[in-house]
Order: sequence, then structure tokens, then C-alpha cells
Amino acid sequence: MALKQISSNKCFGGLQKVFEHDSVELNCKMKFAIYLPPKAETGKCPALYWLSGLTCTEQNFISKSGYHQAASEHGLVVIAPDTSPRGCNIKGEDESWDFGTGAGFYVDATEHPWKTNYRMYSYVTEELPQLINANFPVDPQRMSIFGHSMGGHGALICALKNPGKYKSVSAFAPICNPVICPWGKKAFNGYLGADQSKWKAYDATHLVKSFPGSQLDILIDQGKDDQFLSDGQLLPDNFIAACTEKKIPVVFRLQEGYDHSYYFIATFITDHIRHHAKYLNV
Repeated sequence: MALKQISSNKCFGGLQKVFEHDSVELNCKMKFAIYLPPKAETGKCPALYWLSGLTCTEQNFISKSGYHQAASEHGLVVIAPDTSPRGCNIKGEDESWDFGTGAGFYVDATEHPWKTNYRMYSYVTEELPQLINANFPVDPQRMSIFGHSMGGHGALICALKNPGKYKSVSAFAPICNPVICPWGKKAFNGYLGADQSKWKAYDATHLVKSFPGSQLDILIDQGKDDQFLSDGQLLPDNFIAACTEKKIPVVFRLQEGYDHSYYFIATFITDHIRHHAKYLNV
């Protein structure tokens, strides 16, 4: 599959690049960002996938999180895709910020008119890794995933739905129980239809209850002053309770004074890179 390079910038000895390609799953052109650390010049490196939140593109993480130095030091290739298909000419795709463009929710839509393009789950777990493995110096056996907000939800469900595929998972302020929060209800009703039993397949709190128990250490950072936490959009307590019941190790850190922004992410991003490097560099 042909890749078109959009940009390339040297950063901490490596290269931050952005590419465009024609996606089979999403039936549109998609962009993704990829950081190639200095170690990628001489051999295959582990791959760490970042999933961004509502309204974001591939640009937010690479320009605001400050992850490059840690990724360079630990020799990790970091991939950050866009958050949804774009320009599909679907009626209503640009009407709201929390549904449609920029709000793919990392599900495979089953409802008309979204099901033709809105297949972000299959894109992130299958098409994109195959593309990365075929075109860049990564080790397909060493792959991990993390994300923020809607992307934190995406990272958790990708790891929980694919035991053994990802060596580690972490999240910043993830949407932990989307079947009962306003964002999730709106997105899932639109993409997956009115049958709420189908929603549970993309809900981390429900997925963890049937997780087969392969080793998966989960790290979650949550800002205590996050407005979406107090608004009941994130619901981490429900996820923690489900993990505790299943005896799945999760480190949950409630960070005093921090909000939902990239200032919060930038503060703790190095901890998350280290968390993943511990499992990827073995």
C-alpha cells in the first residue's frame, strides 16, 4: 500500500514523520504520525501506538505531549493515527464535536450510514499495524498501546479484546464505562444501534470481566480537577472495581490539581513511556 510522506522533522536524534495513505477499512485517505528513534537506523524497534481523544488529529500528540525525548532514549517507534475517517461526505459527520469527524470512538460501526467508513477498531488493530510492520523497522512481536480520553478508552478495549497482542497498556483520563456515560451513549447509539447489549463489546469495564487473565499490567493517570471526571464521563471507579474483582493488576493514580489537557499528559508522559519500555525492551 503506497505511503505518501507529508512531513519529516529531526527530533532528539530521530525523525518525526507524518504519512498519508488510502485506507481499505475506512474507505478514505488517512494520516498517521510516526516517530523513528535513532535506534531504528540500525535495527528493528518495538512499536508503541497512541490513540488520541475527541476532536484531535494525528498532530495533537506529536506537538503537545513532549514524548520524543523518552521515546528516543528507550528506542521506541511511536505511531499516532488520526481519530476518525475524514471527508466521507456522510450527512451529519460534521454536526457535533463528540460524534462523527474526530470522534470515531475506536469501534467498527454497524449502522447506516457510518458502517462503510467508521471502522476505527479494525483500522487500529489490524490495518495500521500491518502497514507499519511492512514499511518501517519495527518488531511485530513487541507492540503496546496507550491513549487519552476517547483514545484511553480505545487503548483499553484494544488490549482487552486481544489478549497477548499488546505487551502493555496505559491511559490518561480514559472513558472507562462508555455504555453508561453521555459521550458513550451518543456515540454507541449512532455507530452500533439501539441494542445496548452490543455496546458492551467496546466497553473496558465490561470487557475486563471476561478477560482470560493473561498478564496485563495497566497504568492509568487521572487528573483530580478534570471537569469530565466530575461530569461523569470517565467513570474510572467502575473499571477499577471490575479489575479488582478479576484480580487484574492496575495502577490508578489520581493526580491532584491536574485537568484533562495536554499539560496533564506532558507532565506524566515519561512515566508512561517507561511503563511500556519495561515490557517492550525485553
